[in-house]
Amino acid sequence: MQISNGHVACRWPGEGEGMKFRCRMKRRQGFTLLELLVVVAILGILAAFVGPRYFGQLGKSETSVAQAQIKAFVDALDAYRVDMGRYPTTDEGLKSLVDRPTNDARWRGPYLRKVVPLDPWGRAYLYRAPGSDGSEFEVVSYGKDGSPGGSGDGSDIKN
Repeated sequence: MQISNGHVACRWPGEGEGMKFRCRMKRRQGFTLLELLVVVAILGILAAFVGPRYFGQLGKSETSVAQAQIKAFVDALDAYRVDMGRYPTTDEGLKSLVDRPTNDARWRGPYLRKVVPLDPWGRAYLYRAPGSDGSEFEVVSYGKDGSPGGSGDGSDIKN
């Protein structure tokens, strides 16, 4: 007599075999080629839909980081002006927010917690005093393309 549940087959001993109860596992074959191709196709379709959306958001987040950093610089520059009575010169630059310029006793910095960071694309922010548009100062990142002007991810980010 034989008992089977699909994975294990057991056989009761027949006459003359003694009282040994014999069971053997049925071997399961691996996935078929068709099953693997279906899984790969599904993963490809998911990547085709999710990939562009993910990478599209990446550019927006870099621009948001640059805008947030420039806002932090503007706030620090305003605190610098309150203490010093002026904004840093173009030569002093943003580093004067961290390092004391020319041993001025009025400087109560550092106005930034850490060193002046690079923009999200790995380039230094530009600081000009006065600004190119006639403002008292200007902090600029040229965006992804690293050159003035541009559009999309390559557009300039200013205060």
